[in-house]
Amino acid sequence: MILPVYIYGHPVLRTSCEDVKETYKNLDQLIENMFDTVENANGIGISAPQVGVSIKLFVIDLIPLSEEDPSVANIRKAFINPEILKQSGKIQPYNEGCLSIPGVREDINRKSEIKIKYFDQNFQEHITE
Repeated sequence: MILPVYIYGHPVLRTSCEDVKETYKNLDQLIENMFDTVENANGIGISAPQVGVSIKLFVIDLIPLSEEDPSVANIRKAFINPEILKQSGKIQPYNEGCLSIPGVREDINRKSEIKIKYFDQNFQEHITE
């Protein structure tokens, strides 16, 4: 199901997010709905607050980028309770957009490497660089 995307300025986008517990009701359905929503919007990622839910969760689907970068062809996953552990490397610009700010794209400077801890949809912990 495609969910409404909350636009910049909506209070839900400034609300502190809560941790997600394994017992969170209908989490699998929310995640699938978020994938449907990001696909419908021709995006590659969306966070739970962008669909009106103040929890620590985002999904990415990099499959649309696989023509220009075949290494991302199978990257489609949920990140539950993500935590940035380390950022390193050179600062690199990347042209990005945001589904909560429609029609706007901008070069964003970010470090080239990131180390993140998160739980997958089965609540298995991962640390990924």
